[in-house]
Amino acid sequence: MLKKRYKILLNYVIGPLLCLILALVIYAKLQSHTNRDQIKQLVTRAFDPDNRGYIITLFLLMLVNWAIESVKWKILVSSVQKVSFFTAVKAVLTGVSFSLFVPNGIGEYFGRIVYMEEGNRLRSISVTIVGSISQVLVTIVAGYCGMLYLKSHAWRQLLQAQGFSGFWLNGVLYMIALTIIVVVFIYYRLSWLTALVEKIPFVHKYRYFIQTLEIFHWEELTRILVLSMVRYTVFIIQYILMLHIFNVQVYWLDAACTTSVLFLVLVIIPTIPVADLGIRGETGLQLFGVISKNAGGIVFTAAGIWLLNIIIPAIAGTLFIVSIRLFRNR
Repeated sequence: MLKKRYKILLNYVIGPLLCLILALVIYAKLQSHTNRDQIKQLVTRAFDPDNRGYIITLFLLMLVNWAIESVKWKILVSSVQKVSFFTAVKAVLTGVSFSLFVPNGIGEYFGRIVYMEEGNRLRSISVTIVGSISQVLVTIVAGYCGMLYLKSHAWRQLLQAQGFSGFWLNGVLYMIALTIIVVVFIYYRLSWLTALVEKIPFVHKYRYFIQTLEIFHWEELTRILVLSMVRYTVFIIQYILMLHIFNVQVYWLDAACTTSVLFLVLVIIPTIPVADLGIRGETGLQLFGVISKNAGGIVFTAAGIWLLNIIIPAIAGTLFIVSIRLFRNR
């Protein structure tokens, strides 16, 4: 009976309400930067037959994106519990759904652990964090490289026009470089970090939940890191294709580097995914506005990526939520 009520609440209340909120957020953001004629023109052009191949490619890349993330999680949790690829896909998409209203993807951990056996749930959190660290590391390194390129090319005239010597930007780059060194050290010294944490008095009795990290060899960690790189490359290609669809005409390397800086900013700023469009749109306008005047296309691109990589997977994840049993019958 409870399960039936939950399905009714999800399908007839939460689902439509979420769609309404998303539609209002997108409309409000577009209205602040474009007029109705521009919106109509952008939408019409986006669905032009010439863009059909790009749209299909974007959806295929979305599937590749979440398939890679599922493989990553499957590999990571294998040290705790063996799961099938389909179970990994369900766990990852359910995690996206749970994280919609929780800042910085914290809900993803809860969404994934419900597919683990009761005794393995807390242990699986620690290995899931390893996957997150690898993705963050790739994002920081790519963002750093993107800033180095843009500083010497697309941003040079802007810095000169505004009278900046580049000193402040160099300071930011040094801080990012230091962060990269620290994160790399943590990532490849998980066993050392685990041993250090276990020495903390009030943590010692919970060491069981983090001891799994000690078994990861550098080869396995590198494998996870490579998968994170491939997934990140998919993100970049998606953004470049979406920019093309909405007629934001920029050189592909400038677009890739600017996107990498955008992703770096999004990692730093704590956001709630369901309200993430405003930050994505505004940050995108500030960054891409340096190399393109198509404000409407930039906002539409941010909205398109947001829908493609967060909202659609989250909606798919809700289809699995109704079948979750947090506690198995004893």
